[in-house]
Amino acid sequence: MPEFGETPWGRLPGPTGLGTTALRLPVMETAETPAVTDGHQEPTPSLDPGLVVRRYGLTPLPYREREWGDGSYPPLYIPETVRVDEPLGEEVNRRLVEWAEGVGLHEGRIDAFRNTGYGRMVMLAHADTDDPDLLLIAAQMNTGWWAADDYYADETDLGATPTELPPRLALVMSAMDPPPPAGHYTAELEEAISADPVLVSLRSATAHLTRHATPSQVMRACNTTFQMFVSWTASAAWRYLETLPPVWRYLAARQHDSFYTSMTLIDVVGEYELPANLFYDRRFHTALMQAGTASVLVNDLFSVEREAADELPDSNVVLLIAAEEKCSIREATERAVALHNDFVRGFEASQRSLAAVPSTELQRFLRGAQAWMAGCLEWHGSSERYR
Repeated sequence: MPEFGETPWGRLPGPTGLGTTALRLPVMETAETPAVTDGHQEPTPSLDPGLVVRRYGLTPLPYREREWGDGSYPPLYIPETVRVDEPLGEEVNRRLVEWAEGVGLHEGRIDAFRNTGYGRMVMLAHADTDDPDLLLIAAQMNTGWWAADDYYADETDLGATPTELPPRLALVMSAMDPPPPAGHYTAELEEAISADPVLVSLRSATAHLTRHATPSQVMRACNTTFQMFVSWTASAAWRYLETLPPVWRYLAARQHDSFYTSMTLIDVVGEYELPANLFYDRRFHTALMQAGTASVLVNDLFSVEREAADELPDSNVVLLIAAEEKCSIREATERAVALHNDFVRGFEASQRSLAAVPSTELQRFLRGAQAWMAGCLEWHGSSERYR
């Protein structure tokens, strides 16, 4: 069996690890590549001069049972929150709202978007930097993903329809990963992208990601996004057919439609790179999927009322358990909490098994996934989106 980070053919040549992110091919601009405003601002000093940022923290975070919601449900087993820095979250959110207005996203709903607090979310989730520009990368990418989910997949009052979802997602792929020029057909593609603020936002966010990330990290984020879209089309089919999937099938899709996608940005925001042969090793991949699925089950727990009220109810693990097992919402919630806690304990076991791997980048990334799980819970409990 290959060692951790190896392929069956041996390790791939080339430098990896800290200090290698500057080894990139220069960006080639062409006449077909449109100018993109990405919201980048030069790094600024820490908003809290006394803040000690443990950029290279490797020690795993402690776990504990934490209350959530109104406190009446069983607690969630989850890591401790690493950092709560409200001024930093407010600054990231200010930049994010300014960027969203610039790309035309959430027109007429910008105050609701501001109050959602995605800047606070990334401040909580990405705890190994206090640079607002680096945090803005994650805030923009998550904003774009969430906007596609709202406007294309979930919210019927915002124009989401199951039959339109697949062709819309195909355009997202072209916005984030431009295809080769195809003559005058490319001009038609560009016209369609420019007319859709969701597509403009994802193109702009990817441009900002590209400014700070290696080509491997950029394509990792793109390809994980496109993988997530396959699960979105499954959900669209269930909504169109008004058919509830069995819980096992929902989870099979949900594990590829989770905050795993958001977690692909952990090392970019932290200014290092976990090499591809480590990132995609089955043992680490499983660990990150466990963390991502646990976090998206938190989203399901906080989204029950919102999703049940939609004209075309979205799939939600609590609602599906209640329907399948013919139990109350409270009982279904308790079972979903137990499922979440199993995923977190699975990640905890995976992290222990990977502790012996001699990679600083790997250990930082695992700790970053812990911080993401903790920050995700902290944010869901305070965001206007879930009140």
